Amino acid sequence: MALQRRNSDRWSRPWQMFAAVIGPGLVVMLADTDAGSVITAAQSGAQWGYKLLLLQVILVPILYIVQELTVRLGIVTGQGHGELIAKRFGYGWAWLSVATLALSCLGALLTELSGMAGVGLLFGIPRWITMIILVGGLIVMVWTASYVGVERIALAVGAFEFAFLVVAFKTHQPLGSLLHESLQIPFHDPGYLYLAAANVGAVIMPWMVFYQQSAIVDKKLRLAHLKIARIDTAVGAVVTQLIMSAVLVVTAATIGRSAPNTPLDTVQQIADALTPFLGQDTGRILFALGMSGAAAVATIVVSLTAARGVGEVMGFKHSLEHHPREAPWFYGIFSALLVLGGVIVASNINLVSLGVAMEVMNALLLPIVLGFLYLLARHAIPGELRLKGAYAFFVLSVIVITAGFGLYAALNGIAVA
Repeated sequence: MALQRRNSDRWSRPWQMFAAVIGPGLVVMLADTDAGSVITAAQSGAQWGYKLLLLQVILVPILYIVQELTVRLGIVTGQGHGELIAKRFGYGWAWLSVATLALSCLGALLTELSGMAGVGLLFGIPRWITMIILVGGLIVMVWTASYVGVERIALAVGAFEFAFLVVAFKTHQPLGSLLHESLQIPFHDPGYLYLAAANVGAVIMPWMVFYQQSAIVDKKLRLAHLKIARIDTAVGAVVTQLIMSAVLVVTAATIGRSAPNTPLDTVQQIADALTPFLGQDTGRILFALGMSGAAAVATIVVSLTAARGVGEVMGFKHSLEHHPREAPWFYGIFSALLVLGGVIVASNINLVSLGVAMEVMNALLLPIVLGFLYLLARHAIPGELRLKGAYAFFVLSVIVITAGFGLYAALNGIAVA
């Protein structure tokens, strides 16, 4: 009761409530534009020009529809995604869902850390030094901060992603040519389908569903906050796709014009796409800021999500509101994942190929993730907020089409990847 009273006093004015409620949607969406997503968008522009730009626009409402369901579930039930699956469908299905989550989180974590390693290499910093600094810093930050503290840091770091919008604006691309080329879609080409699947997997990720629902619960949001939470999610969906589109436009205007259909092999090549408009030093610095912001915020989110998901199913404490002494398994799993990812990335792996492959894997996992989300929205939410009627049919259609296209594109593209 004391906590509820403090929240009521603190959020008594509309602007105070708005400022206090926003965060989970923006954080998860900035994390959505992670290192793997940036690499995928860059590869798309380099190989296919603007032909994958329309897909970025189409994915905006789809992303909002999916994540808005997690907002409803978190606010109404007060439980995390894994907890709800265990409660409604049993622990066997919950473990299947968490296994999907773990696979997605590990893949995402490797791409985030790889992105940061690539930024370090731009400035001559060895991978192992970058990993020690990044992994050590993130572990210290999470072990010593509350959820609100971590959220604020994530938003501040993620703001660097807007550097990509500045660069895209500098390209001065004619709107007519963008629209014309974006409508020329080579559906028959397996190489195009592979990158199309990667883009779907780069935007709608399994760990996003788990993270936002848990963040809503951690922040103790209630029905009175639903409208603001939806706005938070909608703004985030637009922002993340603007950033993806900006990266695609920049690489399409440079590499896509000078050497079309050329696959990218290093993060250095992506950084070089910025130099024609900003100069070598400025281009590298802005790329480093954008990629670092994308990778750092996503690293925080995916590591916490994996630890929370396991905690929800196994029943141990799994919130940043608990002290490490109260939730040793939660903080231990978070730290172990970071260390494991850092060790793997410190080895010599192809950062670009890994990033795109992980997003294709996400596309293959979509039927499981979106299927559970839909069933929970239909059966775990009581009253007026339950997914029902015509909108339920519309959401089902969107999920089937999105997951079906992701599967079709991935399976047809993998053969030539």
